[in-house]
Amino acid sequence: MSFNNKVVIVTGASSGIGAATSLMFAKEGADVAIVARTQAKLAAVAKNIQALGRRALVIQADLSKEADTATIISKTIQHFGKLDVLVNNAGMASQGCLLDGKALQAYDEVMKTNVRAVVQLTSLAAPYLIQTKGNVVNISSVAGLIPSKMTTLMFYAVSKVALGHFTRCAALELAPSGVRVNSVNPGPVENQFLTNNKLNVSDELKSNLSDYTALGYIAKDDEIGRVILFLASDKARSITGSTYVIDNGCLLK
Repeated sequence: MSFNNKVVIVTGASSGIGAATSLMFAKEGADVAIVARTQAKLAAVAKNIQALGRRALVIQADLSKEADTATIISKTIQHFGKLDVLVNNAGMASQGCLLDGKALQAYDEVMKTNVRAVVQLTSLAAPYLIQTKGNVVNISSVAGLIPSKMTTLMFYAVSKVALGHFTRCAALELAPSGVRVNSVNPGPVENQFLTNNKLNVSDELKSNLSDYTALGYIAKDDEIGRVILFLASDKARSITGSTYVIDNGCLLK
């Protein structure tokens, strides 16, 4: 897969799937705008991209804030002059359910980042993606395909259901303009997502995530990245509105 001279935006790029995917795009020849809240971590990712001979644009932004999100596309266009791929990877989880009194708080927190920011970014990016016949890859979760077994994470699951349907609706709207929109839905991934979101889950659950998969294996960040790059590449030119599950058989359990 070649992304020579392509321009890619990756949100949530300071660690985990986002950082790994940003480097993978750079290795394939892309210049990358990396977006996250933590400047120091972004700087480290940018240094690695530049070591590969590609350009990196660091954009510090909190996607839960509309004003921050509004600047991402314009800064990318000002710096690189175009946009070929938007990877909506940033996501968060907040615990709350119907019986603990935290339902609305969790709903509002999760939906702002996991859905509203994606809608905002995709809307702002669409005119530029139409110019390049580019595409969007949304990073969802298997939690958007089955009810959450952890009731306190129900609104994370709800946000991913919404993201899935947004992917299909956006794909239908943008298809006549030659822009594809797809979704990647991972199962458990070996990174710091649970820790970064300060989720109150048992150590037993954290250490036994592989028990939730049929293959008894937890995916690595770069494995998710390879699926993202495939969907963003010309090899997937006939794929739009699709949900690509990479979960080691999590849905089979």
